Amino acid sequence: MKNFILSLFVLVVVWGTMSTAKTKSGKILPFEYQKVVLPNGMKAILIPFDSPGLVAYYTVVRTGSRDEWEEGKSGFAHFFEHMMFRGTDRFPGGVYDSIITSMGASANAYTSDDLTVFHLNIANDYLEKVMDLESDRFRNLKYSKEEFQTESGAVYGEYRKGRTSPWEVAYEVYRDMAFDKHTYKHTTIGFERDIKEMPNMYDYSLSFYNRYYRPTNVVVVVVGDIDVKKTTALLKKYYGPWSGSYTEPKIQPEPAQTAPRMKEVTYDGKTLPIMLMGYKCDAFDAKDKQYVALMHFAELCFGETSQLYKKLVLDEQKVQAIEASHSLARDPYLFEISVQVKNVADIDYVTSEIRKAIKQFADNPVDAKKLADLKKRGKYSFLMGLDNPDAIASRMPHFITLTGDIDVINELYTTLDSITPQDLQNAVKHYFVPQNENLVILKGAEK
Repeated sequence: MKNFILSLFVLVVVWGTMSTAKTKSGKILPFEYQKVVLPNGMKAILIPFDSPGLVAYYTVVRTGSRDEWEEGKSGFAHFFEHMMFRGTDRFPGGVYDSIITSMGASANAYTSDDLTVFHLNIANDYLEKVMDLESDRFRNLKYSKEEFQTESGAVYGEYRKGRTSPWEVAYEVYRDMAFDKHTYKHTTIGFERDIKEMPNMYDYSLSFYNRYYRPTNVVVVVVGDIDVKKTTALLKKYYGPWSGSYTEPKIQPEPAQTAPRMKEVTYDGKTLPIMLMGYKCDAFDAKDKQYVALMHFAELCFGETSQLYKKLVLDEQKVQAIEASHSLARDPYLFEISVQVKNVADIDYVTSEIRKAIKQFADNPVDAKKLADLKKRGKYSFLMGLDNPDAIASRMPHFITLTGDIDVINELYTTLDSITPQDLQNAVKHYFVPQNENLVILKGAEK
């Protein structure tokens, strides 16, 4: 379950990898970084790091499934994660792959609600070549109608494969139920009806690329054994000629939820019961204590050292696993709780215990020492994780998509460090009210 949840909620911020304390400089990020803005509006963040010969190269497109606002057009952000490997006239897909392989490099990509990310780990000797390759496919992507249809078929196959997972079945229903207007209603891969229609939307796919894959909507992150001055010159050389205007998506705001929502789902196969419980929250704001406090709450109420975890998982053994996350999102989203229950008969009991645990935090301030200890553990975990270029670069994209920058990381952790027991209690009282609750229960088919 754990691996699936981590991949499913790829943008979810799990508190165990965060920090709540500032460094001696007053900032949590323990390194200097240089920001570059080209005349065409494209940004780059350069982070020199003592990693002899190694570089991580990330390209962050601030477009994800959130941006798929047109009826019947869900799934295209994820689709372009695939299509960007189809290549250009200079470097067709097969040539691109061959060059990357000859470098001994690894290249991959992922898509989520708010962003699409392309990433490589390379030897710094190949930095200019990689910049040539990456800038070319972002500026000059080209694919035929036949290639488009082939890839759209592969995407539908990916969707069908995902349906074999009860978690994905439950999550699709959960998102569809929780949102009425906003594009968070559909998952990253999209609605099945839209994916099946994709092969007939070649012209629309070109429109999607021309609107969103534009320089002002892209941030390049280069971390490792680099010379800032030389890297800046390379950015200007290879990305400077890129042109085109970004078009803002016309996303409808989600109306306030006025009553709890609940659905039951039957999975066509054997599975332990699954519960997905979410509470509506605000959009990301690094300075909002009420919002930020929920990052602490996720660990204190649902983490492996919490009373609820000890009771349901260890002592009573009614739950196989339980996790919670405060998903930092560009628009108002959900605080999410995922549970795998061992017995259908215990679902109501487990649901009740979760609500009781939440109420306990709403009624009583958390122990100040527990909160302080959590902040210290977070700092240690965060700093120890910044031990190589890819580990550093991989932390940046989500914050970049939220604000277009990484300065916000320092702002966020300043707020986290200032959270008091009363702040946390106030946050729980504010967000965890019945009308904000969304609950999906999935059960296996009875055969």
